[in-house]
Amino acid sequence: MNAKLKKLTTAAVIVMSTFVLAACGSSKSSKNYTTTGNSSGAYQGVIKNGHYKTSKARGVNVSQNDNQYNLKSFENGLTEVSKQVFSPKSYIFQEGQYLNTSTVESWLGRKTKSNPNGLNPAQGKKSDPNPEYIQQIEEQDYMTENGNSMKLKGIVIGIGINSEYNYKKKTDGPSYTKKISNAEVQRQGKIAAAKVLKRMRKNSKIGNVPIVIALYKQAPDDSLVGGSFFAYSKNRGNSISSWHKLNYKTMVLPKASATNSTTSANQTDSDSFSNFKSQIQSFFPNLSGVTAQAQYKNGQLNGMHITVTTQFYSQSEIISFTQYIARAAKKYLPNGIPIDIRIQSDSEMQAIVYRDSGSDTFRTHVLTSY
Repeated sequence: MNAKLKKLTTAAVIVMSTFVLAACGSSKSSKNYTTTGNSSGAYQGVIKNGHYKTSKARGVNVSQNDNQYNLKSFENGLTEVSKQVFSPKSYIFQEGQYLNTSTVESWLGRKTKSNPNGLNPAQGKKSDPNPEYIQQIEEQDYMTENGNSMKLKGIVIGIGINSEYNYKKKTDGPSYTKKISNAEVQRQGKIAAAKVLKRMRKNSKIGNVPIVIALYKQAPDDSLVGGSFFAYSKNRGNSISSWHKLNYKTMVLPKASATNSTTSANQTDSDSFSNFKSQIQSFFPNLSGVTAQAQYKNGQLNGMHITVTTQFYSQSEIISFTQYIARAAKKYLPNGIPIDIRIQSDSEMQAIVYRDSGSDTFRTHVLTSY
């Protein structure tokens, strides 16, 4: 009986050992990441060990920008440039992991003895300083699944270049502004791009994956819209191969009057928006403002963001107003483009009306409280 018991115990140990080894093997073969999931036209993001993988230079661009429109349009525009090279159908987005906060802050600084990597020139005379050209830098990484892990397949670097430079001759004195010509914006952007590419290639973890560098012209600090990307370059080596021109433009509507830069198409869009604005203001007079950001791509209207600021207090007023806006938008605003209309008071968002690209139906959502 004892012999039989000994055999059974030995067999049990072998079975348990086999199970443990199998379990260990299963753990090693499981994926060490997940993704945020598919969304129409958008990238999946990377979640590692149960946490979204944030940028190693997170927050630097926020601290660099006095115009938040520049910050938002730079981030969104960089992702749109990335889609031209790395399709969301084939690649997974990961926040930048190769440029950290100290590196980006160093690069955005002036070149000095203590900061030899500064991309901006030394100050020169305080009474007539050299402009700080490079204002913001952002890295995006693009991955593919490789067995049970992710593999880097491409990097996109955005570089924001100032269109004007604000400075003071005395610490407590008045502010002065230097305008930077479009030609100089392009020249300084391409000089910085060449330096950034060479520096990125020195990182052995990056290898020879393609690096895309995109150049963005910042809007002035007092602008009601952000700037726009004007060129990008895809590179396998450590020097810029060629540049691809981008033709984006963002305008505030309605325009006060026709200008030399306004085309007949721009004026038609402005007139359509003015009619929409007049209609909702006449129906609901308690409006503080109605403005729009209109984006053009290759001369064609590509989308609109509209903000309506109200002075409503009644929930029933907001619901009725939202319904009316949806009707007026369909009647007066251009067809075939994505449009979102944000209805808000001075303190909170109240409702949103939106239409997706290619749709002719506006949807509404009123933000209520229980």
